[in-house]
Amino acid sequence: MRKKSLTLLSDGYLFRRENTIYFENARGKKPLAIEGIYDIYIYGKVSISSQALHYLAQKGIAVHFFNHYGYYDGSFYPRESLHSGYLVVNQVEHYLDKDKRLELAKLFVIGGIKNMEWNLSKFKNKTKFDSYIEELDNCNKITEVMNVEGRVRTEYYRLWDETLPDDFKIVKRTRRPPKNEMNALISFLNSRLYPAIITELYNTQLTPTVSYLHEPHERRFSLALDLSEIFKPMIADRLANRLVKQNIIQKKHFRDDLNGVLLNKEGMKVVLEHFNKEMDKTVHHPKLKKNVSKRRLIRLEAYKLVKHLVRQKRYEPLVAWF
Repeated sequence: MRKKSLTLLSDGYLFRRENTIYFENARGKKPLAIEGIYDIYIYGKVSISSQALHYLAQKGIAVHFFNHYGYYDGSFYPRESLHSGYLVVNQVEHYLDKDKRLELAKLFVIGGIKNMEWNLSKFKNKTKFDSYIEELDNCNKITEVMNVEGRVRTEYYRLWDETLPDDFKIVKRTRRPPKNEMNALISFLNSRLYPAIITELYNTQLTPTVSYLHEPHERRFSLALDLSEIFKPMIADRLANRLVKQNIIQKKHFRDDLNGVLLNKEGMKVVLEHFNKEMDKTVHHPKLKKNVSKRRLIRLEAYKLVKHLVRQKRYEPLVAWF
């Protein structure tokens, strides 16, 4: 059975009875095929029994929680079953060594830049960011790398904006809260992508709290933020672009809140439906010579990072070819 992500938008109760997980809401009680669940994303007000959490942990199923506004709150991260002390030592070593950390940080940013270029080419803009990549070569601090990344992204949003409908201009990237509909859509998709990357990291031997571009902090999986540099343009931005240009997402799918603009319940439902389909879409991998899902591409990227950390093969960031 092919496993899929389960999204719960309604309020309810998640509980276990014998070896079955049930979700009960206002419409009734429904058994969930646990063997077909890859991970769970909870947007509604859901109570979960300890027995259900214990069973999900046994099955290695991560549960991700989102607040009333549709933004990521945190994760139930089952006890890790894939352990490698050797990898942990090497992962920390690459953080502590300035040159090794700087190399990886630059590669994550270069991957993001290349994927932003690819997007712009798809949006009928042939702009290249070669000067920014050259500038990265001269960066000697992580803060300098982050500065280059920020300036590239600002220019990218400006160029992307030229191709967007008048009702869905970015104007200026704003967060917490987003100030218009397009900013709200981008932020919502980024917030959904982040825990998807966390799930993939859980299924590797990598430690998700040790990162290179982003500073490791308590209470966040910062390595997922590093990898998101590559996948935000490839998955979130492309989907946002398609949803507005094909008129799938409209003004009616938003509401004013938090002194800004947010997706309403119906808007969240539409976006999440398309996001899940996007993650399950397959592309033909030129090196593996087989079709892989876009979700699987994230795991493959993590595996490439592992090989770099244990000195098997230098990491090269994924650049979209599809």
